[in-house]
Amino acid sequence: MEELIGYFSDLEKRPLERAGFFVAGMVLLWVIENVIPLVQTHYKKTKGRHAATNVAFTAIHFVIHTFMAAGIVLIADWTKTHQFGLVHWGSFGTIGIILISCLTLDFFAGWLCHFVEHQIPLFWRFHIIHHADTNVDVTTGLRHHPLESIWRGVFFYMGILISGAPMYAVLLFQTILVFITGFTHANISLPGWLDRGLSWFLVSPNMHKVHHHWKQPYTDSNYGAVFSIWDRLLGTFMKLDPSQLKYGLDRYYAADKDENFIALMKRPFQKLK
Repeated sequence: MEELIGYFSDLEKRPLERAGFFVAGMVLLWVIENVIPLVQTHYKKTKGRHAATNVAFTAIHFVIHTFMAAGIVLIADWTKTHQFGLVHWGSFGTIGIILISCLTLDFFAGWLCHFVEHQIPLFWRFHIIHHADTNVDVTTGLRHHPLESIWRGVFFYMGILISGAPMYAVLLFQTILVFITGFTHANISLPGWLDRGLSWFLVSPNMHKVHHHWKQPYTDSNYGAVFSIWDRLLGTFMKLDPSQLKYGLDRYYAADKDENFIALMKRPFQKLK
């Protein structure tokens, strides 16, 4: 356990190593979804062209969060100095600290942030870009408009402040989050029993795909990022057989432009129909 803490405590000083986790996970899931796809994809041109659009948003997302990383360190240091936050208000061992930190961060930066984006029209304007993808795959996971990336970072700050999470727990959660995000969006078909079993605790691929179904109320369900317990506890959990899935939106955005980077960037500033 000491080795784990030591490794993640200063992982923010090794950006290339952190990027390596992301790239390796993306490549692995990219290969797997080509072998065992969940649904038949219909890209406008090619899988590569579709990926290029989404990776462009992903790259911007990572640049923004690299700049916001300083805030993460400052908040984590402040909570440690002032003994503020859930992990400081009790006697918890390392495993307890990691669990409390991850659950709290997942609630604020995962479920709550996502729920708010669907309930407040201003936030929804930008979140539409994520839902407009009609071919959900591993590259869809971090397809967020730059402004959305900023307030997602703010919710992450809130999670650190409330939890009092130390840096090793923050970086461990971020590593898990990036992989789970790719995993839940990847176009992979798991055995039904395995997907259902995972969904009792973690967000599974089929569970999250329900959230990407084109019609409400399915679009407004299954907000969780890593842990599925928030949707189950807060009444936002829904099921839908994968055979009925249809990705995209039934309004707001033309499906024929879901791979147009410039149109996607401009869409939040235009009148919604």
